Amino acid sequence: MTGVPASAAGGSSAAKGAAAGAGAAASGTSSVSGGVPGAAGPSDGSGVSGASGDLGSSGVSGVAGVSGPSDASGSSDGSGGPGEFGAADAADGSGVSAGASDGASDAKALRGGKIAAAAVNQASVWNIANLLTMLRLVLVPGFVALMLADGGYDPAWRSLAWAAFAIAMITDLFDGHLARTYNLVTDFGKIADPIADKAIMGAALICLSALGDLPWWVTVVILGRELGITLLRFLVIRYGVIPASRGGKLKTLIQGVAVGMYVLALTGWLATLRFWVMAAAVVLTVVTGLDYVRQAIVLRRQGIAERKAALEETEG
Repeated sequence: MTGVPASAAGGSSAAKGAAAGAGAAASGTSSVSGGVPGAAGPSDGSGVSGASGDLGSSGVSGVAGVSGPSDASGSSDGSGGPGEFGAADAADGSGVSAGASDGASDAKALRGGKIAAAAVNQASVWNIANLLTMLRLVLVPGFVALMLADGGYDPAWRSLAWAAFAIAMITDLFDGHLARTYNLVTDFGKIADPIADKAIMGAALICLSALGDLPWWVTVVILGRELGITLLRFLVIRYGVIPASRGGKLKTLIQGVAVGMYVLALTGWLATLRFWVMAAAVVLTVVTGLDYVRQAIVLRRQGIAERKAALEETEG
């Protein structure tokens, strides 16, 4: 909108008003006092009102004055249209500061929550999953004592030893499931659980071979495979984790059943059946062991290839 041409004095006053508005903008403060009246000139972003020629009562903080009194929505009463920057815009600086402050507070709260959660996780060693793992560890010497009691051939003591072995194997099925389902995984459990598994199985196999119930080569094959695969997992952990396969889980189940049948003083067709169950356990032990070796080789090759590609991309 074009105003009526201003007089020389009015034009001078308008120019002074504009300069004052610009000065206020440069200093980042709002113009408080009214502008010097001038002739009606064009309404622009310099703070000169197209209707009255007055400098707006509230200039733009840090940018430019706004024509006429500005309301909360940033509209200018003096020009009748929306102001370039109103009171709401003038508060943007403080809004950003408040947002940054809130963001910093949220970040601190988030970090504090993570630290607190980590502290809780580290303090929650005495959970049900870990207690079951500890029970298996305690059952190992008890199982050995029962197995070798009275020369190791008393059916009553062997039955008690079988009960201890069965409890250990059953708790092995539940502790890992409970830990994963209810978020009870701890560093202690990660270390103690595989140790407890190998300890109860190794104790049973060694006792059976020492008593002459099971050939030593079977014990060597099974324990050698278990220890070898555990070591292999640690060797390739830098490249990834070898997951437990279905074959591995079936192997563990068949091993437990076979060893449990050998712990009991069975005779007749049950003694023959346990031989075939143990044979199946040995086959699964060897086959799944070779499969884990294959997975480890593939995982290592993939890890090396990915690292080489990442290094070439970084250098390129």
